[in-house]
Amino acid sequence: MSDKVVMYGAAWCGDCRRSKAFLDSNKVDYKYIDVEADESAAQKVIEINNGMRSIPVILFEDGTHLTEPSDAALEAKLKELSVL
Repeated sequence: MSDKVVMYGAAWCGDCRRSKAFLDSNKVDYKYIDVEADESAAQKVIEINNGMRSIPVILFEDGTHLTEPSDAALEAKLKELSVL
């Protein structure tokens, strides 16, 4: 498991399931953190999003993140980082 890509999400979240499926189908190595099971992760999401609880939040090794990204935005970022 890699920390180059870290995804914060929850099982009930449709956008999380979509982003997770995108990462899985493209064989991207990532760490998944369930915000429902980890209160500190839920707080991290709120910090990253300036008080909002929006998920998924996907962090990248270059220090950037995407919140609720489209598949196209996620693909573009992963290509930029040479992960795809």
